[in-house]
Amino acid sequence: MCKLVGTFVLLLLLSLDSRDCSASSQDDKITLNSVQHWAVKLGSELSSFGEVITRKKRVQESFKSAQIESRDGEKLVQSMADDIRAMMELKVSAVKRIVEAAENMAFDKQSEPVPEDYQFYNSKEMDEPYDEVSITTTAEPDFNLENWIVRPPTKSAHLQLNAHFYNIPVNTNFSSVHVPTNVYAWADDVIKGIHWSEGLDTHFINNYQSDPTLSWQYFGSSTGFMRHYPAMKWRADPVDIYDCRTRAWYMEAAASPKDVVILVDRSGSMTGQRRDIAKHVVTNILDTLGNNDFVNVMTFADTVEEIVPCFEDSLVQATMGNLRELKLGLDNFETMEIANFSAALTRAFELLEIYRNNSGGANCNQAIMLVTDGVPYNYKELFEKYNWKYDTPVRVFTYLIGREVKVADVREVKWMACANRGFYVHLSTLAEVRERVLEHVNVLARPLVLQRETHPVVWTPVYANVTDPKVADYLWEQRERAEQKERFMSQRRDKTHFNSETEQNRRWKITQMKQGQYSELGNSQYQLMTSVSMPVYDLRHNENITENVLINEAYWVSVTKESVEENGQKEMRIARLLGVAGTDVALSEIQALMTPYKIGVNGYAFIVTNNGYILIHPDLRPVYQQILKPSYNSVDMIEVELFDDDRGPRNFSKELTALRQEIIDQRTGNKIMNVKYHMDDMKRASRAKKHYFWTGISESPFTLVVAIPENYGRHRITPPPNDDIHRLSLTFKNISAQQFLLDKWSVHPDWLYCRHYERSFSSPEEELSYFLERVARPGWRWPAKPRPPEHHKNKGHERHNGTSDGRERTKASNSTPRNEYYCDHGLMQALVYDAINTAWFNKSITESASNETALKFIERFGYIVAFMATHSGLTRWQTHPPREHENSSDTRFEFGKQWPRAIDEVWYRRAVEQHYVDPLSYVYSVEMNTEKVPLNVSAAVVTAAHAVFHGDGHRKAPAAVVGYQFQHDRLAEWFFNITATCENNKGCCASNAWDCFLVDSNGWIIVSEDGNHTGLFFGKIRPDIMTRLVEDEVYKTIHVVDYQAVCFREKKTTNPAGTLLTPLENVRLVLAWFLATSVWLYNTITVGLAQGSVYTFDDENVTPTVAYQNYENDEETDDPFLTKPPTARIERDFEKLVLINRTRPTPCDREMYLYQLDYSNLNEKLNKPLKECDRPFYVQLVNFTNMLLVVVDANCPKEEGSVFSVEPTEVLYNETLPCLKHIHPLYRKQPVSCIRSHPEESNIDMCGRASIPGRNMFWIPLAVVFIYTYL
Repeated sequence: MCKLVGTFVLLLLLSLDSRDCSASSQDDKITLNSVQHWAVKLGSELSSFGEVITRKKRVQESFKSAQIESRDGEKLVQSMADDIRAMMELKVSAVKRIVEAAENMAFDKQSEPVPEDYQFYNSKEMDEPYDEVSITTTAEPDFNLENWIVRPPTKSAHLQLNAHFYNIPVNTNFSSVHVPTNVYAWADDVIKGIHWSEGLDTHFINNYQSDPTLSWQYFGSSTGFMRHYPAMKWRADPVDIYDCRTRAWYMEAAASPKDVVILVDRSGSMTGQRRDIAKHVVTNILDTLGNNDFVNVMTFADTVEEIVPCFEDSLVQATMGNLRELKLGLDNFETMEIANFSAALTRAFELLEIYRNNSGGANCNQAIMLVTDGVPYNYKELFEKYNWKYDTPVRVFTYLIGREVKVADVREVKWMACANRGFYVHLSTLAEVRERVLEHVNVLARPLVLQRETHPVVWTPVYANVTDPKVADYLWEQRERAEQKERFMSQRRDKTHFNSETEQNRRWKITQMKQGQYSELGNSQYQLMTSVSMPVYDLRHNENITENVLINEAYWVSVTKESVEENGQKEMRIARLLGVAGTDVALSEIQALMTPYKIGVNGYAFIVTNNGYILIHPDLRPVYQQILKPSYNSVDMIEVELFDDDRGPRNFSKELTALRQEIIDQRTGNKIMNVKYHMDDMKRASRAKKHYFWTGISESPFTLVVAIPENYGRHRITPPPNDDIHRLSLTFKNISAQQFLLDKWSVHPDWLYCRHYERSFSSPEEELSYFLERVARPGWRWPAKPRPPEHHKNKGHERHNGTSDGRERTKASNSTPRNEYYCDHGLMQALVYDAINTAWFNKSITESASNETALKFIERFGYIVAFMATHSGLTRWQTHPPREHENSSDTRFEFGKQWPRAIDEVWYRRAVEQHYVDPLSYVYSVEMNTEKVPLNVSAAVVTAAHAVFHGDGHRKAPAAVVGYQFQHDRLAEWFFNITATCENNKGCCASNAWDCFLVDSNGWIIVSEDGNHTGLFFGKIRPDIMTRLVEDEVYKTIHVVDYQAVCFREKKTTNPAGTLLTPLENVRLVLAWFLATSVWLYNTITVGLAQGSVYTFDDENVTPTVAYQNYENDEETDDPFLTKPPTARIERDFEKLVLINRTRPTPCDREMYLYQLDYSNLNEKLNKPLKECDRPFYVQLVNFTNMLLVVVDANCPKEEGSVFSVEPTEVLYNETLPCLKHIHPLYRKQPVSCIRSHPEESNIDMCGRASIPGRNMFWIPLAVVFIYTYL
């Protein structure tokens, strides 16, 4: 009996103490009716408040005279393509004039001697603006060779900032010359080219005058220099590594596409410096390839092996990602055994034959690049079998490595190249590699030069205005070096604090913040562009040529070769490429012609290349933490257009690949597809149907695609036809539209309203105001779209005769009137219509209040911003209380300065989407609060936006979005005032028994009892409740894959197996150890003496953009590790904490699971009763909003489960990403132009070049230091 009583009492006590909701008092219960009442009341009051603040009805009335126009996607895409094509013709015409002028000048003047006192404008030595003394960024070293030849100084000139050239200091009166570091400016062929090309200045200037939209114009010479207009000071940090001959615009114009197999000898003799030279040769060959080329690298000894195993028996497209993979593979091969040249050549010829027969790869030129230190014989039988019987389709280029070479080696290796339409090069030092490797470009260009008539026009893929793509890896390495230095310094100052768990966790957290940061700030520092270029030919047929010949394996002699007798002189037959001429086209200029205002909200246009890669796309994200991504210019179309077919990563459907092929083939068509897309730095996602329209841009490799939302994208708002800007001056008595834009307004900064080519303005608003004033003046005319002037082309050798007829044409072309400005008539018309009809928005909010109650309502909320953005890109805003003299540096009140992009802003896009869910609702949001980007909750604001549509009965279109911003704490106060009362006036949301949230349509918390939850993802705070909401299909999961992501791979240590440990090598290692030890000892002593006095740091808050912070506390502590020397084992453990994991940014795929509220049958899903702890929550939609009211019984324990995360995680494949893409190739269209042979090429005997003669050896030490330091 006692046991039974004791058991009963124990159970009673447990039940009383339990937090189970079943034991909660009935008085504390909240009913479904109460929650529904709260949702209705809160939503209704917010809606009423929004009506008053935004003056929505009046905005709607402002557009009542507007017309609704059906949007014809086919006509729209064709009109845009025509405009882009017309702009491209202007650029092509300018380049053609440069090409003709360069060919004629070279024919007439390149044999003329250069005066000894000749001076030219050297880009590296131009004066800075307002500097009295010229400052050289990378001055040529002072060498005391060649009998102390004194060269005349370069010309000096004054530069001025120019807005058209991205605010770079330039001089538009002439061009200047850039000479690469590895090229000697005063070498005979270089200085002659610089001299005769000065005459191009006249043509550069004429081009710029006839087309003021022209960007940089340039002529890149095959000798290495580049003449560019306008003149500018060349900046290079830390060193100038630019060489125009390795840029895409030069490489692709200089020769037709090519398939290349690089064979690298890895026999036992290829060790030490020979191995290093061989690797450098391969790297430089790869640098001359582009997206239209295909390549593979194989090493051979007894067997033949691909440098990247997954590229076996194939050629891979020479994208930046694939080239990077091949270069990394060069570090892994070991030298051993004896070279089997027969197997290597056979493997290469058979592979190229497969691609030739199947029309795969580049389907044009083919070449084998053989890198070796000697061959036993010339393997003539292999060339007869695989090459000669097919009329020599494969060129063979040979690179003989080593200072000590035999005459037999030179003879056989050179014969292999000469007998197969190739070129032979002997290399003995690293310094000469770059210059000698580029010889193969000139050889591949011979068929182009010999036919002379055709000048292929080449458009490059997208690229950024950086001097070299490898700079990205260098910048990342520099960032890691700075981080490593900071860690050493911090540990040296306070080892105990540095090694503490708290500090290590803090640093780990910051590392994660850096590596996961999706907010790609700093894109503006890079200008994305494409280029159009054409080859420039040497019109001469013959020339004396000098080459170096090895005599008796002892010394080199120079021999002048003569062959053809012409005009009494014996000369060699030549076919020389002078260089490439081109001009840049900023992608922003093309985007301006895409007329985004005609496409409308949530629609966009993009351009795809013949390879399927993106040239322009709103979701192209080329920058990561202010550094260019490794494969930013080879992002495929289906990697940004995310079709909603629920397939796994890179499992693309046949329907999608078929659509892609039609677009690449430049056909005209259209198709409706289900898509998913992301917003807010990949924290929100949505689904929609979009209608795709596409057409090819003629005479280019590009296809234009327009994507329009299927529902609201069918129609658009247009001003009435009789409401023209010119009528404004009559109606308002010469008052310009500027009178309707007086205060607090902005326009879309990326749209082309009007552009003045000869004046600069501080802001888009200032430029627009200038043109609005001009439009109101008498005599205004809308400028016509510029068209390219007629291009006259002479035939044959008449081109260099300099006839009077040619001079007359030049004079006529120069007299073409220059357009000072250009305006988009349609966009200006729409803007002025919006400005006039919404001018009343300048009135303060309180003036528009309809009654005293509304006025009190406004006063209660304190600081408020009311805003409106229209379809024409106009944004207006008003603040309450109004401030007459706002501090211009305080951007909190300048709404339109922070969010000026109107229809491209997230709140605009979401509001228009929400209209088709509930046309009366507002979209509420707060800034997101993530570990990577923390939110300052105390300063948080709530943004509410509502779409205003205008209709004519059966059609409607979005005209504007209105909204307001107010302080977050006011919404929280409002929310808890309403939820503090319920049926029994006990408990409710004010008690500890219930947790109440406002959650938006993507699962982000807007209001919570805990203010720190603001902006967090609800699934992180209550994963159990979020799980139930997903299971009940209240939220639907959207799987998004980021195919442009960057991951971090640890750097592998260089394999030292290839180093031959000779006695000298051992001496070198001992000396290196002694030097390193001495430096370490010196640094230890000096740093120890300087502690406490040298380092002064400031504490700052941790932000995602700051890698590590330091501390001021240098005082001694009582930590035993400081008072007593630690053991050796503990010391080693501590040192491990200091070292960072050196990484390399690598392209990868990341996936994330985002959520969207599913409105279908929503009431049925939400109106469910609370079932004790089986379902311990209520959920209700807040009326007229996108928010859910979630009420959770806090007495029920949280269910254990996985935490929801919206953070991206890497997709792990069984292969590396380049290998995966290679295994599953996508369709591409081969370039149209292919000129790979010419019958007269057999007359050219020049097919080889020896090592650089001794007179140029002074460049070798400089180049060796450069290569080991920066490459």
